[in-house]
Amino acid sequence: MAEYQTMRARGVGVSAAEIDQGLRAHMNKVYGTMSIGMLITFAAAWALSNLSVTTDPSQAAVQLEGGLLLTGLGAAIYTTPLSYVIMFAPLIFVFGFSAMMNRMSAATAQTVFYAFAAVMGLSLSSIFLVFTGVSIIQTFLVTAIAFAGLSLYGYVTQRDLSGMGTFLIMGVIGLIVASIVNLFIGNGIVTLAISAIGVLIFAGLTAYDTQAIKQDYIDHAQHGDSEWLGKSVIMGALRLYLDFINMFMFLLQFLGNRN
Repeated sequence: MAEYQTMRARGVGVSAAEIDQGLRAHMNKVYGTMSIGMLITFAAAWALSNLSVTTDPSQAAVQLEGGLLLTGLGAAIYTTPLSYVIMFAPLIFVFGFSAMMNRMSAATAQTVFYAFAAVMGLSLSSIFLVFTGVSIIQTFLVTAIAFAGLSLYGYVTQRDLSGMGTFLIMGVIGLIVASIVNLFIGNGIVTLAISAIGVLIFAGLTAYDTQAIKQDYIDHAQHGDSEWLGKSVIMGALRLYLDFINMFMFLLQFLGNRN
């Protein structure tokens, strides 16, 4: 962050006022794009869950424990190997998206991001079957408040958070491996431990990513690299979107009431 302060003091490339104004506009675009992605995810998850559940026994293909009735679509999605395809599709999607970003225009990248948000919604649709709607909303609000505070901290702090990056990324990799292993073990204590660590890791990533997005803008704004800045809005939105979604899902393990 010292570079930012130096550039503002000296007025390198553009004036400090222009940098501040452009940075605010840039961050608004990042948060706006992320918010649209969140809405798409929620709509896709809610729609698929509603198409998958029925209250009419004559239309039910499968009855789960607790009396939940699934339609043919629901049975195919949640009780067959297709469930693993839907579960891991967002992970494969995001790796491919990141790898191909440099070859895309900003407009194409935005479209792909929204497509990814829809795929993520399909993957998360089962939460509406497992948890009560009230607890999902409550957890979402708690996550939103925590996310806002952490992102604000990352934006305004003068402390350099870049040193946290390697540690946090290694933590994410560990979480992915542990979560995949626990899919087959199904240990409740391990699930809670993973969730607790996951909340802490993605809380840290929220602040870290916000500062990184801010610094990336400052590094490129003085050069007038409009195409890169357009793509950086999408990549910034993707980073914060993933932080929010993961923090929400891990918190849901603690705060969610099961059906």
